[in-house]
Amino acid sequence: MQVTETLNEGLKREIKVVVPAKDLEAKLSERLENARSRVRINGFRPGKVPPAHLRKVYGKSFMAEVVNEILTDTPRSVLSDRNEKSATQPEIVMSEDEKEAEKVLDGEADFVFSLNYEVLPKIEVKDVSGMSVTREIVDVSDEEIEEQVKRVASSARSFEPKKGKAEDGDRVTVDYLGKLDGEPFEGGADTDAQLVLGSGQFIPGFEEQLVDVKAGDEKQIKVTFPENYGAEKLAGKEATFDITVKEVAKPGELELNDETAKQLGIESMDRLREVIREQIESQYGSFTRQKVKRQILDALDGEYQFEAPQKLVDAEFNNIWAQINNDLQEAGRTFKDEDTTEEAAREEYRKLAERRVRLGLVLSEIGEKAGLEVTEDELQRALYDQVRRYPGQEQQIYEFFRRTPDAVANLRAPIFEEKVVDHLLSTIQVTDKKVSKEELMAEDEAAETDTKPAKKAAPKKKAVAKKKDAE
Repeated sequence: MQVTETLNEGLKREIKVVVPAKDLEAKLSERLENARSRVRINGFRPGKVPPAHLRKVYGKSFMAEVVNEILTDTPRSVLSDRNEKSATQPEIVMSEDEKEAEKVLDGEADFVFSLNYEVLPKIEVKDVSGMSVTREIVDVSDEEIEEQVKRVASSARSFEPKKGKAEDGDRVTVDYLGKLDGEPFEGGADTDAQLVLGSGQFIPGFEEQLVDVKAGDEKQIKVTFPENYGAEKLAGKEATFDITVKEVAKPGELELNDETAKQLGIESMDRLREVIREQIESQYGSFTRQKVKRQILDALDGEYQFEAPQKLVDAEFNNIWAQINNDLQEAGRTFKDEDTTEEAAREEYRKLAERRVRLGLVLSEIGEKAGLEVTEDELQRALYDQVRRYPGQEQQIYEFFRRTPDAVANLRAPIFEEKVVDHLLSTIQVTDKKVSKEELMAEDEAAETDTKPAKKAAPKKKAVAKKKDAE
């Protein structure tokens, strides 16, 4: 086998491979000889089939197997011999001339093909001991816990029918029929719908017009759907709703005791407070982690500037671009609505794709040098979390991951990345800073670029009056 480098520009490589016809013949002869004792051909005893006849019957199919084995094994051996790592599976380029292919299978011509690939850039891991980040921390107050306890406990509060007009905090039971230009629209009707006035459960303007209604009242109200409403046919449109009030009920006294907690599935009110504290601390911890990770990635981005393999960048960009267009389509919006153009958006997300690829390679190299690994138990837990998302389809999901190595790799990657972040946090300088929850949770669109598939367009909402269902 003759291996010749025909292109070496930046990360791009092209390798020409020539397998002489005599080498193909040697491999074919060996395969035919091994098959003599196994094949069964009418008119010949086992092991006594003449080589010429065996070649006539099986020669071309065996040669095709030889060629396929060469195509499978060569990329791996070439990369190993050259001490290179390919960013993606090398592309194999062969002659499309059918006559040439027939000559190869007949053993009359050398087998010539090329390997095209990009190498992974060599990354020298730098000392990060001088790197520093600020870790924002929020102390969860007892007042915040108590406020959340009351909010949760209110869902277990009982309501008693009352006479008279409905007020904020009362629950009304209604039938409603929504219309656009006098015609009912899909998803705009319900019977025995219950809502607590002032809860913000329905679209803006709906609940406010039900204050002062009484059981038995019939009323028509007008509302305007939000401009970013998910159902494009309703977004920004004015609609009317014919309302029939069936009941007005006042809330019972809010009692924060063990009996209320048990109605919520918790053994005691003290335990409910513990659970809520854990949930709030976990929520704040996620924001803290995201902001710290962002600082680390920004610092690494400044330290490591190198050419990224374009095929990896292309693949990442295509994923981002598909997500962006899907989000815009679902929201019924355009690039103009987002105060940009398609060309400008492409440029922005291309840069994002390049950043992600570079940072991914840097984190991978840091983790490899540190000897970090994803354990089988960690991978199984991640797989279980995926399976739990599809109740009733557990077996199909398991089979999908069993048959799809790339899907398993996608489970492994974020676990490995978080391990690298933990490793860096144990090495760099971390300064804790107490902040308010508003400061911690202040929206930072830039921070989304490394932790989410892409910056999202406006969220889609379903075409129903209930805002809680729409979101």
